Formats: sequence, C-alpha cells, structure tokens
Amino acid sequence: MTLDGILPFARILLEKTMSAGNFAVDATAGNGHDTLFLAKLVGESGHVFSFDVQEQAIKNTGERLKQASVSNRVSLYHSGHEQAAKLIPADYHGRLSAAIFNLGYLPKGDKSIVTKPNTTIEAVQQLFTMLKTGGVIVLVIYHGHEEGAAEREAVVLFTETLDQKHAHVMRYEFINQANNPPFIIAIEKR
Repeated sequence: MTLDGILPFARILLEKTMSAGNFAVDATAGNGHDTLFLAKLVGESGHVFSFDVQEQAIKNTGERLKQASVSNRVSLYHSGHEQAAKLIPADYHGRLSAAIFNLGYLPKGDKSIVTKPNTTIEAVQQLFTMLKTGGVIVLVIYHGHEEGAAEREAVVLFTETLDQKHAHVMRYEFINQANNPPFIIAIEKR
C-alpha cells in the first residue's frame, strides 16, 4: 500500500519532529510501544515523560524499556495525562518537541477503563503550552466503542476551534473502511 497506515503515519510525524536530545511525552503509555519509540528517538541526551492511569500499563512499559536498556531516558508516571503540567518539571515547559496519545483503552487490558474527553482535552491544552514552536501533538483516536465515540466528538470539536495563528491542525484518516477505523488529529504549534 502506498498510503501510510494510521500508526506508521503517527510515527512519521514524530520522526519529522524529533531528534536526539529532544523531550517528548507519551500521554497514554499502554504497553509501552510509543514510549520505547520516543526513547529511541530522543537518544541518550533526551528524555520522555510517560503517563498512564493503569498500574499494569506502567509495569508493561517499564519492562519493555528495561529490556531495551533505555529506562534511564524515561520518567514513568502512574497518573492521568491531565497531570502533565504538574508532574513534568518546569525546566521542560516550553521545550517539548512532541506528545502522542492513543485514545481508548489498554489493548488486552480492562476495557472498562478508557480515556475521557475532559481529561484528554485538558492534557492537550497543557501539553500545547509546553511545546516548543514547531512541536507536534499526535492524537490517535480509537472510537469504535461508546465512550470512544463521545471522546471523538469532543476532541474533534475542540481541535477545530484552535486558532490557526497558533496551531496547524490536520486530520488523517481512511474514509471507506468498516468498523470505525482509528484516525489521527495532529496539532503543530506555530
């Protein structure tokens, strides 16, 4: 396929934004795949801040990082992403290059624990202020469940209202696939 799938495209956006020595956030650690990807991008001199409300997600992510020998590049927070401004040290505010969210629930985890529109939007607002100019927030929106549909609507409405003088917002999706395929909203700070 010539077109990039949703997850590969999310990583392309991160790769275009990030380099060694940068700082990034994985707002939904999950099983640690994105945290590990970011840790490799930032290299020895960068740092990643990774959040999740589920203890199992933090354990899974920590183990993945340990196996890849990059644990020293990551701060793991067993906390909601809406605590980012409070938990990420002030020295990093205004210096973040990227943040990624995978909205929905932990794959192979408890599907009753899901991301919520209000905390997601609050986290996006906080992280946007902590981005450096040219930084990007990538939201991968999984909306094939009831709570996901509500979150999709709220996040889309919120991002559509961002002032174009301060942010470029794009949506990347496949429009002819069945079963509510995930899509991306990317926000670039101007």
